[in-house]
Amino acid sequence: MNIKLNNREPVYLQIVRDFKERIAIGELEPGEEIPSRRELANRMKVNPNTAQRAYKEMEEQGLIYTERNLPSKITTDQAILSRVRDELLLEAVDTFVTSVRSINVPVEELLELVREKYTGNEDKEA
Repeated sequence: MNIKLNNREPVYLQIVRDFKERIAIGELEPGEEIPSRRELANRMKVNPNTAQRAYKEMEEQGLIYTERNLPSKITTDQAILSRVRDELLLEAVDTFVTSVRSINVPVEELLELVREKYTGNEDKEA
């Protein structure tokens, strides 16, 4: 778990986001056991209460589940798993659109620039 914490957002939400990103890219598989709250706190060098709060948030969102005294696991609910990916993608697009809207770039030009950057076909002569 190599997460770079920032001061702009509560640490527990950054932990939740890290889990969502790892779920979206398939690094964390449905049904996979995750570290205990205490183990996560030790690995990330955060307060155990922060880890507990992150796990509580993830349980409320349905990202993880815990049965009795067994280790917590990533959900196997496909609807939740696909929603995680969609949520991350929408957040990224919203951030991007907000940052470029003030430049007044025509949408077609913007889409072409995005296509070039995304596929790695941008002009190398610059």
